Amino acid sequence: MGNATEWYDYGVYAATATYLTDAFFPGHLGTLGTLLGFAVSFLLRPLGGMVWGPLGDRVGRKTILATTILLMAGATGLIGLIPSHSAIGVGAPILLISLRVIQGFSTGGEYGGAATYLAESVDDRRRGFLGSFLEFGTLWGFIGGSAIVLLMQVALTDAQMQSWGWRIPFLLAVPLGLVGWYLRSRLDESPVFTEIAEHDHPRGGLITLITDYRRELLTLAGLVVALNVVNYTLLAYMPTYLHGTIGISDSRTTEMVLIGQLVMALVLPLSGGLSDYFGRRPMWLVSLVGLAVLAIPMYWLMGKATGWAITGFVVLGLLYVPQLSTISATFPAIFPTHVRQAGFALSYNVATAVFGGTAPLLNEWVIDRTHWTLFPAYYMVAACLIGLIAWTFLRETAGASLRGTEVPHTGELEVVR
Repeated sequence: MGNATEWYDYGVYAATATYLTDAFFPGHLGTLGTLLGFAVSFLLRPLGGMVWGPLGDRVGRKTILATTILLMAGATGLIGLIPSHSAIGVGAPILLISLRVIQGFSTGGEYGGAATYLAESVDDRRRGFLGSFLEFGTLWGFIGGSAIVLLMQVALTDAQMQSWGWRIPFLLAVPLGLVGWYLRSRLDESPVFTEIAEHDHPRGGLITLITDYRRELLTLAGLVVALNVVNYTLLAYMPTYLHGTIGISDSRTTEMVLIGQLVMALVLPLSGGLSDYFGRRPMWLVSLVGLAVLAIPMYWLMGKATGWAITGFVVLGLLYVPQLSTISATFPAIFPTHVRQAGFALSYNVATAVFGGTAPLLNEWVIDRTHWTLFPAYYMVAACLIGLIAWTFLRETAGASLRGTEVPHTGELEVVR
């Protein structure tokens, strides 16, 4: 529920991108301004990770989770209350960017904390299956945001949507956040964290991470480059791409992305369960190779017709699922307990800020300058190649215990059982 609330904002922001452009960034470069608003929230994610991650390793996972969801939901709701550019001028985009910064700072602790808590709280043998439900929440946040925007588009006229209708989905984040906060505040602390907190353990923190766990930090960063370039190109930039580049209507692009996300959500638990049987490394290998091979043909196909656009999006989405479904099982297990949340938050958020959150902005900028409509596909391929390099250093951890202060690891032959 908490993760769905966090990513609900990104779903709404992506689905209302054209309305946000009209409200806050009028002019020829308006779309780039809106995508800058999307990207800027990622600049604060590394700082958020540096603050929230070590705190999570020191005071516990639960406290951080309850705090960050309130920040995220509050900032999202306030976006729906910002006066437009026509009312207050340049103050409107400044307020929007400021709230996106707050969202980025809170997200820096939200995602790593949620994945770490879940990984430490479930049966080691079923970590892939049960951990996939965190990403189930992610997709349902995107789906919920897209679905509500689509409902508003159907119920209201274009003029009403442009005037005030786009604000309602943002305001709905407030009650969602309060529900998520209530649920999180009633959780027990992670048993793995509780166990190590009761005993002496090696010192954690950022200095320990950088000096003793460089391999783990770089491995995770390389995987995240592939993960989030694909993620934000497919799930966040696609509505803008289909509308601006191919000329498909706003409501139709929302429908298409919604269909693709629903298909992905349905197969997430199955993919997570398969990783418990075959291991994390084989699932990532299939996904990275498949996307590297098929991204360019599928993007070419999407430019032909609406039906082919749906097909291409679904194919790429299904190839992405083996990565998405195993985040909670793979990434926290890269680090030992005393630096787990800090390591996850730092490496994940730095790589996401540099490559993931900027993907929509970079894609739009290149297409606007060169009219090279296949650039997003080539960017995706390049990111997957970086991911494949990092994959060679990834230890297999399916079934491994996350307890203690040693780096989790299982042998390749121990995975299939």
